[in-house]
Amino acid sequence: MIGFLPVARRISPTAMSVMRNGVIMPEPIQDKIRDAIKQSEGLYHRLVLLVGENGSGKTTAIRDAAHALDADVINVNLALSTKLLELTAKQRALRLAELLGEVVENSAPVALLDNTEILFDHNLQQDPLRLLQSMSRNRCVVVSWNGTIRDNKLTYAEAGHPEYRRYDLTETLVVEIRQSIATGPVHWVRSA
Repeated sequence: MIGFLPVARRISPTAMSVMRNGVIMPEPIQDKIRDAIKQSEGLYHRLVLLVGENGSGKTTAIRDAAHALDADVINVNLALSTKLLELTAKQRALRLAELLGEVVENSAPVALLDNTEILFDHNLQQDPLRLLQSMSRNRCVVVSWNGTIRDNKLTYAEAGHPEYRRYDLTETLVVEIRQSIATGPVHWVRSA
């Protein structure tokens, strides 16, 4: 059985908010991210997903978190594509996890990953969520995830798209960002 355990309060539409780069970001979003990072401390996978569609404010939220944590945001597309260029297609699929591990290893105690689309490239034959979970065993990893949550399912891309992925939310910390404000609770889902 799967269920949600709320670990942070909902942000009401009337929450105090500020305009950043044309996106309205409620002040409490950083509180939600900070709460999720704290919640991850005792978990096997210390993964926090910032889930939202294009234009929802994920990049702004992760940059603000980086500023608050005095850390850098890792542009995964840029960091990995540079390393993958020299490899054959087969080597890319085989070494992707190792190369991502190298990128994350050099980050602050909390790794902040943005622009993760390369992980979903069907030519790399990877399970992006499992890959991110493996990166989060020894440190907290906060990842912007371009997708949605519906009916307890985490999705990336639309059904029929080559990069489409759909996951049951189990033992995953999620901060859901909708329409430029974080409206959903931070939740931790555990399978029983």
